[in-house]
Amino acid sequence: MLEYIVKTVADLPAAAEKLLEVAGARKKVILLGDLGAGKTSLIQHFCQLLAVKEQVVSPTFSLINEYSYWDKTEQKEKYIYHLDLYRLHTMQEAIDIGIEDYLYDDNYCLIEWPQIIRPILPEDVLEINIELMEDSSRKIIFL
Repeated sequence: MLEYIVKTVADLPAAAEKLLEVAGARKKVILLGDLGAGKTSLIQHFCQLLAVKEQVVSPTFSLINEYSYWDKTEQKEKYIYHLDLYRLHTMQEAIDIGIEDYLYDDNYCLIEWPQIIRPILPEDVLEINIELMEDSSRKIIFL
């Protein structure tokens, strides 16, 4: 477990770098936190770090956004899947959108509101909890 404090928006690029460092070879990341905690903001900065060209926005209504980036290590285009499962009510709904395809490939998959799919998550998933502190800073806990 690693805790990281984000005091202002200016701290988010460093938090995204920490996410990349902590993730290591893991490509599946779940983000937990209350509404407004900063899950999407962290994902936006993570995508900027990887030089995603598309605009990174919350997939609340589309459920899944796909972004591309150039993987310098593999020397090829790779993808980041950004999922927001807030509106899903059952595991079957997640299966119907093809969740397993995203969970078991070699691209990044960043999932907000993952609670409904916990039983089918890969064992090596990186869990991130974001807590809003009294002074409006955020505590990011990498598990």
